[in-house]
Amino acid sequence: MIRALYSAASGMAAQQMNVDNIANNLANANTNGFKMRRTQFQDLLYQSYVQPGAAAGSQTTVPSGLQIGLGTRPASNEIIFAQGNFQQTGNPLDVVIQGKGFFQVRLPNGELAYTRDGGFQFDRDGNMVTANGNSLEPQITVPSAAQSITIAGDGTVSYTQPGQTAAQVAGQIQLANFANPAGLNSIGQNMFQQTDASGDPTVGNPGGQEGLGSLMQGYVEGSNVSVVEEFINMIVSQRAYEASSKVVKAADEMYQQVNNVTQ
Repeated sequence: MIRALYSAASGMAAQQMNVDNIANNLANANTNGFKMRRTQFQDLLYQSYVQPGAAAGSQTTVPSGLQIGLGTRPASNEIIFAQGNFQQTGNPLDVVIQGKGFFQVRLPNGELAYTRDGGFQFDRDGNMVTANGNSLEPQITVPSAAQSITIAGDGTVSYTQPGQTAAQVAGQIQLANFANPAGLNSIGQNMFQQTDASGDPTVGNPGGQEGLGSLMQGYVEGSNVSVVEEFINMIVSQRAYEASSKVVKAADEMYQQVNNVTQ
């Protein structure tokens, strides 16, 4: 019965973390470029009373054995990089990636970060920056008097000056992709950083031969969280938590019966 208490307790702790993950997904249901996370579990060690395949006689072996598990634990909460819904804004600095890839952002400490949030703005120097003021990499600067800013599908940023009809190129947006995007490290503010698990980035122009997606101007990518699916996951997690708590109650009542035997 000691095993039952601790195994049930591990199940309750695991489901609590699952609910915490679901709460974070739901909280970011309207966050641009947010990617949901899915909690995955692993069973713990097993206590073997009869090893599967052990000798049952001179010519026979045990077909299945007798093993008692010791509970579960959360193993990971993988990032699901499914495409979010596109939301039309009409803002010429809003850009979505149709397909794979991340925008590159230069952080204040000089390190690179990566994001799917394409809601850009201009700073006082005319540089394209994120909502937090971090510069797009490579840096793109547009004169303050520029008109008719255009971002092409291949990432070319161009503009026209007053009194001129010919467009001028301000720069080229480049995207980065990873062999294992789920291995990226979330650092908040809609950004990720590379890790040994994600591998080194492959950088190229949108829509290029590296398999990177193309860009679309005037749209932002919404969160890929399905509110209905998250509510279903929450109900399932609640019921699993409730089931584990009933095992704790049942084990406690069995202990009570054992104590009553000696009275």
